[in-house]
Amino acid sequence: MKCDVRLINRIKRVQGQTNGIINMMENEESCEALITQLKAVRNSVDKIINILLTNNLIDSIQQKHNIELENIDEALELLIKHK
Repeated sequence: MKCDVRLINRIKRVQGQTNGIINMMENEESCEALITQLKAVRNSVDKIINILLTNNLIDSIQQKHNIELENIDEALELLIKHK
């Protein structure tokens, strides 16, 4: 599967967040601060998963039915945002 550069950038941001969490742990930050950052990582990963699933669904529909889905981006973004 070919991934959009924006999706790769999202993963790189998650990588930066997890590196920050490791630093926080090494510096013995509070449990509350760690949990806040871990939840942010989880939310980011969940959004990446939703984008991947949505893109895969679109690709599958287009290939199976030999069609091009148009003007679907706004609806999908709304779905992903409010999942």
